[in-house]
Amino acid sequence: MTFCIVYEKKQLISACYICFTSVKMGKTIYNRIKSVLAERGKSNIDLADSLQITPETVSSWCTNSAQPSIKRLFEIANILDVDVRQLLISTKQ
Repeated sequence: MTFCIVYEKKQLISACYICFTSVKMGKTIYNRIKSVLAERGKSNIDLADSLQITPETVSSWCTNSAQPSIKRLFEIANILDVDVRQLLISTKQ
């Protein structure tokens, strides 16, 4: 398993994020939507309401059982006020 640790300045709660870039319980993790929602203090329902979609769709992204389109990924990044790259798991170590 590969881990990447991302450090953010002056925020203890944001000091360390462990990103699983390999297989976790038989499922490949592609996105960090669930983590970024938690970092921003938002819920699946908040994001679903902002995107005018069902909470089940957001839930499937958060569990990595489905993935948003690239266009939708940019919309999510805009809503959560993050760089779109923060929503994806890096392919580099």
